[in-house]
Amino acid sequence: MHPVISIILPVYNGAKYLCESVKSLLAQTHKHFELIVIDDGSADASACIMEQIRDPRIRFYKQENRGLAATLNRGIELARGEYLARQDQDDVSLPNRLERQLSYMVAHPQCGLVGTWADIVTGTERTERRHAHPSENSLLQFELMFDNPFVHSSVMIRRRAVEDVGMYSIDRGRQPPEDYELWSRISRKWQVANIPEVLHVYREIPTSMSRGGVHPFRNRVIDLSIENIRWLLKEEDKQSAITDLASLNHAEYSRVNTHVRWSAISRVMADMVNALSVSYHGYSPLVQERADSRLEEIKPHYRRFIRGRRLDRSIGRITSVLDRLGAGWQ
Repeated sequence: MHPVISIILPVYNGAKYLCESVKSLLAQTHKHFELIVIDDGSADASACIMEQIRDPRIRFYKQENRGLAATLNRGIELARGEYLARQDQDDVSLPNRLERQLSYMVAHPQCGLVGTWADIVTGTERTERRHAHPSENSLLQFELMFDNPFVHSSVMIRRRAVEDVGMYSIDRGRQPPEDYELWSRISRKWQVANIPEVLHVYREIPTSMSRGGVHPFRNRVIDLSIENIRWLLKEEDKQSAITDLASLNHAEYSRVNTHVRWSAISRVMADMVNALSVSYHGYSPLVQERADSRLEEIKPHYRRFIRGRRLDRSIGRITSVLDRLGAGWQ
């Protein structure tokens, strides 16, 4: 008899917290699962740690380093469960995480992806911070137009959703963020949700790309944001305003068009709210409220860009005058 849930846990030099992570899964109140652990070419003691943990639900594999997306795809290929759960090597799941997510999936057959809230720790120290993303489908669909409103290692995915849209992209131009890319595709065919309870502990790593504002990573997020908005609006003639909206949302001024207009950005946002209302059979005040809030968050970036553009023009005019004066003196 196949397990109901397949947990996929990729490992790469994760010895420090691996045992704690695995034990949190073995202590789940829902017992009918398999835990697929794939060591992706670690150079530390990760494999030794896994070989010492005895539990018939664990399936442990070792491979040459292939990267996160390819390793996750191998885990999906090996999985036998109807539901695919994720866990990272340094994160921890609370005991009732799988039970709560499975209950939600069974009660909501139209849902293809469900995450949870997560407390944030740094190293072994708890913080006052928490990932508490929206829980309702319409709000999540809106948030996915701009960023990733899911904690990757907290999600459970319905296998049929992956069969519908394909696995993690191994295109280097689309990863990272391979999670945001996959969630975007799933959300176009399935509803999505977060359980508004802390069922996970997310360990924040100082070198994480999601924290450091690394430009290649941020630019790929912007690319996905533009792609998602274009898909929602089904329009090509607003490409400039869509790019401006996505770029200003992430304060990436280098991608904002010189002739950016606030009225055009506001129009795109209004069109997005209308399109989501049509897609999900009714106007959502929550989505409108969030759209208004996001515009207020973006407005300071727009003003800063405009001030910078005016300064550049002033400097250009002064330089031109000085050049002419210099030519006259010669």
